[in-house]
Amino acid sequence: MLRALALSLGQLTDPPVLRVFVKSMVVTLLVFALLGAGTWWGTQAALAAWLDWHSGGLAAAFALFVTILALWLLFRAVAIAVVGIFADEVVEAVEARHYPDALRTARPVPFARSLAMGLRSAARVVLVNLVMVPVYIALLVTGVGTAAAFFVVNGWLLGRDLGDMVAARHMDA
Repeated sequence: MLRALALSLGQLTDPPVLRVFVKSMVVTLLVFALLGAGTWWGTQAALAAWLDWHSGGLAAAFALFVTILALWLLFRAVAIAVVGIFADEVVEAVEARHYPDALRTARPVPFARSLAMGLRSAARVVLVNLVMVPVYIALLVTGVGTAAAFFVVNGWLLGRDLGDMVAARHMDA
């Protein structure tokens, strides 16, 4: 496992990996801009309709808080969905450099399947973390338990998603 970690760290500066990083960052920023604008607009509209707060700065402050909180909480889900779209390119680069036998037997993953896998991963992240909220809250008293549980849960989810991405190239659909 340490060997695999060393190989992956050594490949972070490879052009195919950097291209995926840049594409992922651009798409993630676009998604976040759209999510942020939508959350801001939706919160403002809801406050104006339900509470008649449309004229005050309190509504703007609340909308800003909700927007920032939503983007903070959804970052991991959005990032894994976007990376899932481009993951096949990274897997191919890793296989070409370190696992040429695996590359010869691999099948490219169609864009639609990559997109579906990324969206399923994002949904899984949101659902599992929602289920874990009571545990996260209970662990607040420990000072570090919440962060540890969050990293363990999301590390497991990320590992599962990355395993699925590799399996999609080598297993029957």
